[in-house]
Amino acid sequence: MKKYFFTTIITLTLFSTLSISCSDEFVDPKPEYSIDSENYFNSKEEYDNALIAAYDLLQSSYVNVLLGEIASDNTLCGGESPTDVIGFQQIDDMIHTPVNSNLRDIWNWMFAGVQRANYILEFKDKTDFTGKNQIIAETRFLRAYYQFELVKWFGGIPMKGDARFKIGDEKIIGRSSVSEVYASIESDLIFAAANLSPDASQKGRITKGAALALLGKAYLFQGKFTQAATALDGVITSGKYSLVTDYNAMFEEGGENGTESVFEIQYTDVEGAGFGCLQCSEGNVAVGFNGIRNYSGPLFSSGYSFNIPTAEAAAAFEAGDKRKDVAILDINAWAQANASYDNGNGVTFGKGNEDTGFFNRKYLPRKRSSGAQGDLNLTNPNNYRAIRYADVLLMAAEAYNRGGISDTKAKEYLNLVRRRAFGDMNHDVTTVSTTLTEDILNERRLELLGEGHRFFDLVRTGKAAGKIPGFKANKNELFPLPIEEIQFANGNWAQNPGY
Repeated sequence: MKKYFFTTIITLTLFSTLSISCSDEFVDPKPEYSIDSENYFNSKEEYDNALIAAYDLLQSSYVNVLLGEIASDNTLCGGESPTDVIGFQQIDDMIHTPVNSNLRDIWNWMFAGVQRANYILEFKDKTDFTGKNQIIAETRFLRAYYQFELVKWFGGIPMKGDARFKIGDEKIIGRSSVSEVYASIESDLIFAAANLSPDASQKGRITKGAALALLGKAYLFQGKFTQAATALDGVITSGKYSLVTDYNAMFEEGGENGTESVFEIQYTDVEGAGFGCLQCSEGNVAVGFNGIRNYSGPLFSSGYSFNIPTAEAAAAFEAGDKRKDVAILDINAWAQANASYDNGNGVTFGKGNEDTGFFNRKYLPRKRSSGAQGDLNLTNPNNYRAIRYADVLLMAAEAYNRGGISDTKAKEYLNLVRRRAFGDMNHDVTTVSTTLTEDILNERRLELLGEGHRFFDLVRTGKAAGKIPGFKANKNELFPLPIEEIQFANGNWAQNPGY
């Protein structure tokens, strides 16, 4: 991994060494080549290859998901010991500083995604061909996605329009404000929604629904509730998505890219990686990190016992809520239920740091095929359901309620999610106003537990202080820019407050 952001993104794209990699459905994993960037983009094929490279950084966002839970009140860091991946441990305890390699990874990898998207946009007018608008729309969605991740984690970021950063820019281009970053995100997603097809040409490709959903989410994070409701209703009324009846099946391999998937990040175990280059893995690295330590038993495979659900999170589910046993694996109950496994030898497992007896079941590693490649703990093929239809319904419910638009509509969307969770209408919510707001936010926790959203939901609603142990108001809402970036910018970028 490179020491500085600008070195990293220049290595990745300014000199255009594009490593074309596999994303389940639409990416050919074989070609690797180097090119002269200024003489590229002469054909549709070259735009397609550059777009594949822009998609590729989505796979690196596994760490964003993992830390979005660890930083919240849902889970503890875990691991082998209190010093296992010290950057994770510090974030869990809210004692992180600008010297944190894991935060630096998020900064580096998401900026590399922005840079790869900007590489295409810098040359968007060079060559015309049929279907070009689709490529530009997908590119602009990807840039918006990476920028949204960056603004969530770090606040204002440097931006350079439709151009790549070059050496020296860091000393003259300052950090844009949060509102300016969101304006860029909104512009990209409005364009994407207007130019993308409702149907993906290949699994994993971005659609109109994904663009509208992310646009609605960006509006919600800014408190623009009317705009959020409109964008999210565009997804709901499209008729393209529906709640999967079997909540559990959705998180198994057979449930990937189903009717509830609005945007899903594709992973595969065809090509592996190691700890020296985690972002090189074509598998979902977070899954192995979530895994049960030294596990032997049915369905699951072993892992590193990070991201351990708390007892409080497990107790948050109401009796009869079918989601609990899907979101949280009680390892002791599982071992008891499978006592006859292996001719009566039963399930065996180890205990790691901060053991609670619970694991993040949605994204535990499943047993893999005999043909799987690479480190078993680093190349798991579990796709990440980045935006689910249930999430869209709950965001829309929140927008209608908090925006004072319609509590009736808010309850309609909220109760669709609850009816799936309980299998009846007896648990419908009937509250209004601020009480309904609390019900919606609580439902988001339960529905999306283990999926990386909790920390940012607490921060954007002003509820993080007091819920997240160690969280300091007016500081921990944002994470610090890596110290290397502050130093490399030579005073041009101010550090976030409190760091």
